[in-house]
Amino acid sequence: MNDQPPANEMTEDELIAFTENITKELHASREAIGTVVFGQHEAIENALITILSGGHALLVGVPGLAKTRLVETLGIVLGLENRRIQFTPDLMPSDIIGSEVMDASASGQRQFRFIKGPIFTSLLMADEINRASPRTQSALLQAMQEYHVTVAGDRYDLPRPFHVLATENPIEQEGTYPLPEAQLDRFLMQVDMTYPDEATERRILIETTASIEAKAKPVLSAHMLQSAQQLVRRIPIGESVVDAILKLTRAARPGGDVEEIAQHLAWGAGPRAGQALMLAVRARALIQGRFAPSIDDVAALAAPVLKHRLALTFKARAEGLSVDGLIARLTELVL
Repeated sequence: MNDQPPANEMTEDELIAFTENITKELHASREAIGTVVFGQHEAIENALITILSGGHALLVGVPGLAKTRLVETLGIVLGLENRRIQFTPDLMPSDIIGSEVMDASASGQRQFRFIKGPIFTSLLMADEINRASPRTQSALLQAMQEYHVTVAGDRYDLPRPFHVLATENPIEQEGTYPLPEAQLDRFLMQVDMTYPDEATERRILIETTASIEAKAKPVLSAHMLQSAQQLVRRIPIGESVVDAILKLTRAARPGGDVEEIAQHLAWGAGPRAGQALMLAVRARALIQGRFAPSIDDVAALAAPVLKHRLALTFKARAEGLSVDGLIARLTELVL
């Protein structure tokens, strides 16, 4: 597949053939992940949508719900080099980005040499990102948005593709540093990891404690993934779907078009949320074997794309309202 032209350079016939092929490969990828990560069907699909859209995801769930396993498996199945950083309060920016060291040659000449940090990978797991200090969290901002880092005035480009999958524990917040709004907005989607049902948990108990445990196998390559990401941007999107995205994002902010929703929001979705939805609905359609997104895709992805971009007013929280409930009501009113 490395000999194929990029999707943005394909002819119409080549594009149709590639679309049919990548749809099969994405289905195989989802199945391969499901043989290792049990029961998290929606989380698996949303993680794939995020990567296919070229974005970053925030994985939220209590310990033990296979967040780490999901990221590792995604790396294997999609053919991406992956690394993990355990975020702790004493983690420094240089522990992520890298640092310069002084080298001395045999002749005694000294010069600085940059040693790359773990961020120089294709798939980075930022484990419990909210446990690191704001200074360290901000070290990821430039990388997530601009795909390069700057050290001592020199620019160092990150590998492509490059994706950050960060995890958060939603229960234990003592000693943590909530991510600032600017950083949350860099995540294309929030992927919730939920408790498994009884049948799935039974399967987990049996299959993960056996002498032989299932292992994921590569399905895609990094080159093919990049072509698929280019393809997503070429998928046509109807005016009705664009209008639905526009109405949804404009209503999901203070002073928005729907007073019932706007009065409960302290801050809301900016244009980046609309951009995220434009890409995500195309990726979802492709993963499900369709060649154009629908308003149903917008409704399905409204919560994952919007929930980390909205904050309730104090009055709304006092009345027992939730972000999830507000998005569900917004979707009902607008779509």
